[in-house]
Amino acid sequence: MASPEHCLYCFESLAAHLDGREALSLAEVEKLYAEYCNSDDADGDATNPSKLDALKKRIPALQRLANSSSSSTSSPSSGSSMSLATDTPDTSTSSLATETDPITESPLFVTWNTVSSRSGHTNLRGCIGTFEAQDLDEGLSSYALTSAIHDTRFRPISKRELPSLEVAVTLLTDFEDCDDAMDWELGKHGLRISFTERGRRYGSTYLPDVASEQGWTKEETLVSLMRKAGWTGSKDRWQDVDLKVVRYQGKKEELRYPEFKAWRDWVDKHSDI
Repeated sequence: MASPEHCLYCFESLAAHLDGREALSLAEVEKLYAEYCNSDDADGDATNPSKLDALKKRIPALQRLANSSSSSTSSPSSGSSMSLATDTPDTSTSSLATETDPITESPLFVTWNTVSSRSGHTNLRGCIGTFEAQDLDEGLSSYALTSAIHDTRFRPISKRELPSLEVAVTLLTDFEDCDDAMDWELGKHGLRISFTERGRRYGSTYLPDVASEQGWTKEETLVSLMRKAGWTGSKDRWQDVDLKVVRYQGKKEELRYPEFKAWRDWVDKHSDI
């Protein structure tokens, strides 16, 4: 599943691009985040056993640290609209990843949101991903920048916007062909639909959290997906369309700029990387 380190790495990639500097690698981010969480001067008491217990469930590196320590001491939806990379191939359900740990490759989506300083509500600022498995070091960095700068629905994200941003990373797993259009679960599955009508091919996708966050029924989700793909038929006739539906799963991780800034300031102060 996606992790805080993946989110930090997306922020690091974007911030470095906007600053004109070289970004840290994913491996470096993972190493430094583990050190940061286990340091005395990180935000909060990182040496507290209860905090380590919570962190070890999310971070493999910290799990080893926590186990060693314990033995010695007894928002509106952010993904309601998204874009696919133009070179995204048709989904092959036989070759895509299932959720195991740790993973180094995965299909993925990176979503950027702006966070209201008053209400805390989020608004979509960019979202692009791919169903082709990516090496996470290269893929997360690439799609962090692509979704921030090249989502044609929005102007490119600028450096002055960084403090208002939230990033969400979703790694996609468990792709399965549906037996029919209703063969999936709200809140569990993301959907990718494709169909042909009057010689035109259509396709679109929603991440797993979208339908439940919007409060949609299954039928409303499917009609919305068809509309998103560009279908203009009567919503009462959607069942007349021969839909191919692929369901998939994915756990989303979110992180806001102040969390990135606190970590990055710690890195600048304590690391020689």
